Amino acid sequence: MDQLMGNGDRFPLETWFWEMPICTRWWTTATVLTSGLVQCQLVTPFQLFYSYRSVFEKSQYWRLLTTFLYFGPFSLDLLFHVYFLQRYSRLLEESSGRSPAHFSWLLLYATASLLLLSPLVSMPFLGHPLSSTLVYIWSRRNPDTRMSFLGLLIFTAPYLPWVLMALSLALHGTVPKDEIMGVVIGHVWYFFTDVYPPLHGGSRPLDPPMWWRRIFEGRPRDETANGINNEIAVAGAGVAPPEVR
Repeated sequence: MDQLMGNGDRFPLETWFWEMPICTRWWTTATVLTSGLVQCQLVTPFQLFYSYRSVFEKSQYWRLLTTFLYFGPFSLDLLFHVYFLQRYSRLLEESSGRSPAHFSWLLLYATASLLLLSPLVSMPFLGHPLSSTLVYIWSRRNPDTRMSFLGLLIFTAPYLPWVLMALSLALHGTVPKDEIMGVVIGHVWYFFTDVYPPLHGGSRPLDPPMWWRRIFEGRPRDETANGINNEIAVAGAGVAPPEVR
């Protein structure tokens, strides 16, 4: 019975859900709920996709978010996309540290870039290229990880985006513009966070600004020499000097 319940009183699926870091957890949840709302005919895909005119002329601002949440109706294809989404999103978020500030800044950069580029390629739904961005960044950061496709093709992680592109081309017969766009945006992030800093004295132009970090981490404690001296002075002020006899 304990094995059936998993960890403590939780079912394995519940344990898996709560073990996901916060950004990945709610992105995965929102994706499944969005498809569920469409499946129940409470909303339609026409109310979810991104269009400049609908957002900025008709004030339908929710489309800026829902365009990244809808992957299609319940199907094996949806399960495939949710698997890739939560797997590589989770791996990246866990590697970014305990605070979600860095990973959420990556999501903000990727979503803003996709929204700016989507009119050039006539792409209304942007969840797939966002997932492709995360897959590309993870693959470049794990060059020695070995992977396999259907147990037949063995390759290292940096080839994963290209294998997925070849699979998409073979299945759909069209050039996967969404995955190409995700790779381009992911490469810009990878270059300026992993390649650029060692060559330019540690400069990291795409790191989150301090105001963004404060949203998730609060105001950082002053650990400078002045801050330490002030703490010592305050502590000393509360201690009575020894009596002189």
